[in-house]
Amino acid sequence: MSEIAKFGDTCDATVTRGAGATEIMGLEGVYEAVCYDKDGNIKWQDTIQNLTTNVGRQNLLQFYFVSPASTNAIVMGLMGASGGSSTPAYTDTQSSHSGWLEVGGTNAPTYSGTRKTPSFTTTTTANPAVLATSASVVFNMTSSGTVYGAFINASGSSTIDNTTGTLFSAGNFTAGSKTVSNGDTINVSYTLSAAG
Repeated sequence: MSEIAKFGDTCDATVTRGAGATEIMGLEGVYEAVCYDKDGNIKWQDTIQNLTTNVGRQNLLQFYFVSPASTNAIVMGLMGASGGSSTPAYTDTQSSHSGWLEVGGTNAPTYSGTRKTPSFTTTTTANPAVLATSASVVFNMTSSGTVYGAFINASGSSTIDNTTGTLFSAGNFTAGSKTVSNGDTINVSYTLSAAG
């Protein structure tokens, strides 16, 4: 059997001028069936094309983002440059992302408080199933510097620069890095869709 589901997520942010970033994620499941005869010989094997239902995709997004257990807390942070650029990679983890740095703590610019906790709407049951933040996540900047993008962490800490948890998503602004100053506010919204 082969199960194919397409996931796409976007992260939009505005800093006075406005900017956006898009990240696309694919997810594919494969079912394989093998039939053995009474002597243990392979009689046949095959795969089956199938689909992911609307309610199945909704349930996946809902469980992970909207109704996570306390051990799967979702937080959002901001990204900065490592060595003059920000280059997220599919192999990045929260503890190892050499292509970019987290800003807000050790790395400028800083913002007030901790990593932010987004709130999400109920996932739609349409195709695609869509999950979105119910309100923008607000970062109140407390120093000047350059921001390159944003990331989402699951099951980690809200403490800036903490390396625990799972790095779910990371992406740069599509229009390039943004300069911020003390007193600026960055409002970030997040949308994730799963299509079959």
